[in-house]
Amino acid sequence: MQIEAKNPEDYISQLPKDRVPYFKKLRQTILDTIPEGFEEQMSYGMVGYVVPKTIYPAGYHCNTNLPLPFVNIASQKNFIALYHSGIYANKDIYNWFVAEYPKYCKPKLDMGKSCIRFKKPEEIPFELIAELLKKISVQDWVSMYESTIKR
Repeated sequence: MQIEAKNPEDYISQLPKDRVPYFKKLRQTILDTIPEGFEEQMSYGMVGYVVPKTIYPAGYHCNTNLPLPFVNIASQKNFIALYHSGIYANKDIYNWFVAEYPKYCKPKLDMGKSCIRFKKPEEIPFELIAELLKKISVQDWVSMYESTIKR
């Protein structure tokens, strides 16, 4: 489900009405807890949170014209997704998240390398996501990226 949007508000306005309150709450959770320095913008057709080029001028190795991505949220056909690059890059954070998830949610964790899928938006663990976001600062993410992803 690709949404053509100029900004996060435009993106949200195009969501199925039943997903809007959950997506707004997810976005607000991110805005309230993501460490200082990350910026919200449209990124890869999703609402994204990136390290701006003013902080990391090298940008993303796949396209150096783009800022370094960190977190994205999207409404896909059958779920709301949270893409968290830190989970992919740091095994300790991945292990922490996998261990904590059952404490917040009854459904089995549906997760790929960096994608966490929520088929029932009412079961999004907002408090756990807030804790996850607090674990990596901009400086931490750039260091992690430089050492594990960008080679």
